[in-house]
Amino acid sequence: MAGHSKWHNIKHKKNAKDAKRGKIFMKLAKEIYVAAKQGGSDLETNSALRLAVDKAKANNMPNDNIERAINKATGNLDGENYEEMVYEGYGPGGVAVMVEALTDNKNRTASEVRHAFSKNDGNLGENGCVSFMFHRKGYIVIKQENVESDEDTFMLEAIEAGCEEIEPQDEVYEIYTTVEDFEDVKNALESSYPLEVAELSMFPDTYTSLDEDQQNKMDKMIDMLEDLDDVQEVHHNME
Repeated sequence: MAGHSKWHNIKHKKNAKDAKRGKIFMKLAKEIYVAAKQGGSDLETNSALRLAVDKAKANNMPNDNIERAINKATGNLDGENYEEMVYEGYGPGGVAVMVEALTDNKNRTASEVRHAFSKNDGNLGENGCVSFMFHRKGYIVIKQENVESDEDTFMLEAIEAGCEEIEPQDEVYEIYTTVEDFEDVKNALESSYPLEVAELSMFPDTYTSLDEDQQNKMDKMIDMLEDLDDVQEVHHNME
């Protein structure tokens, strides 16, 4: 992962205008709903729900919203039925793109995602056309200002906790784990440090460089996709 910081993208999203907060809460509620629907409402036994709730709280989502999403999923409130969908394709310059969505209308979502690709010199492809280029990993971010020890000592602590890789990046440490070790590493580190981010995400094996025009189009495509109500995450291998 050296040299490729996911934190820059996350920080950009964190600085987005409050006008988008309602849309962010809606997407988080969908994620909580699906996790509770599939694995039950017990945070102790449902790790996917626990992660979704932690993510919601990190985004300052009110507890009432969180509880409402769980209650809808467990039948205590009327709610929609969301289906998980993954769309794959290529952006400008051949950038590999994976789009994760939760939808109650597959035709609508497919049409909106296809439009975002085609409008920005991209092409929506078949399932499997780019997913082989990505692997799911655990991802944790800790601000350096919250770590009292020196860099070498902290990195050794993270390695002993079970992390696969750790990178100092600007004002943070970016920590990567295997999917299997994620919970153990997260629990070990959050007992000593506040976590800015703790999630499972997709990371590319290789990256694609773009010229300025292609990069502008790719940025517009990502913005269009992320602005869609049904889209939860957009993964890509743009340099």
